[in-house]
Amino acid sequence: MLIKNKQFQGLIQVAGVHDVQETRMLADCGVHCVGLPLRLPVNKEDITEDEARNIISRTRSAILPVCITYLGKANEIARFCSELEVSHVQLHGHISVEELRKLSRIAPELYVIKSLVVSSDGSNKEELLRSAQETAPYVDAFITDTHNPETGADGATGMTHDWSISKLLVQLSPRPVILAGGLTADNVAEAIRTVTPAGVDAHTGVEDASGKKDVAKVCAFVQQAQDAFAEIAKKHP
Repeated sequence: MLIKNKQFQGLIQVAGVHDVQETRMLADCGVHCVGLPLRLPVNKEDITEDEARNIISRTRSAILPVCITYLGKANEIARFCSELEVSHVQLHGHISVEELRKLSRIAPELYVIKSLVVSSDGSNKEELLRSAQETAPYVDAFITDTHNPETGADGATGMTHDWSISKLLVQLSPRPVILAGGLTADNVAEAIRTVTPAGVDAHTGVEDASGKKDVAKVCAFVQQAQDAFAEIAKKHP
């Protein structure tokens, strides 16, 4: 499973790790990508940028690192990814079409995943559909997530959203769509069967009470996701 493929199916990503050991555990459980949230406006980073570089350099042969950031300027994004030595970036904040166009021009080697954050009441559905169409020429994939109106956080909320909106995005998007937002081992199979995304992403849903990734939860999440993706593949070969 390589996210470098323009079209992929069955991708499993887990975001938010604290050290090399935790990252290697994800890889051992079968996770394909590790998301590293950095330079965040709302949530506090779990690791420093130096710690992220150490994780990336020591585990990239086992798991694909994805920089998750709220940066919105092409030059800043390209420079930051170069500093981290990552080839995949997940843009989770507001970024204009013009900046995405510029990023595709100045850093064509970057694999860009753009977030499409669903509001708590799903009222921004049309806005998300429009954004997907407008930005698709300049990104490689999308990831849906959930907005928490109380904290203002987009992602890492532990909250699910209206999966029918993500399902519609999957059907209409010209790019692969990864589903995130409140996913756990208990609901990921149902989510995959409902939405039929190209991939899934978990964060808080595979953590223990201390906020660290729980090996049993991660491995259960991976197994449930793999089984559901295999089921879909049989139905739609």
